[in-house]
Amino acid sequence: MFAMYANNHHDDGRVAVWCKAPLGFQSMMVGVAPKRFFVPPYVGVNGWVGVRLDVELDWKEVAGVVEQGYRMAAEKPPVRATRSKRPRAARS
Repeated sequence: MFAMYANNHHDDGRVAVWCKAPLGFQSMMVGVAPKRFFVPPYVGVNGWVGVRLDVELDWKEVAGVVEQGYRMAAEKPPVRATRSKRPRAARS
């Protein structure tokens, strides 16, 4: 999942899209434009950013945020290091 639509979620008064975002993007955007961007509930702790759709906005900017979230979700997850398993001794 890379984006979610929210229409007055739990009566928060916002129509918005919540998007997966790279590290630091959420705090940067909320700091620069808090009337357009916010930390969404639940997924905000994982860096997702909320983009208000019920205020004056630039649709190209919204498209860029959504596309960025899609690209992040489409990337392959990092390969985890695993311990090598020793072959089992043959049973007689």
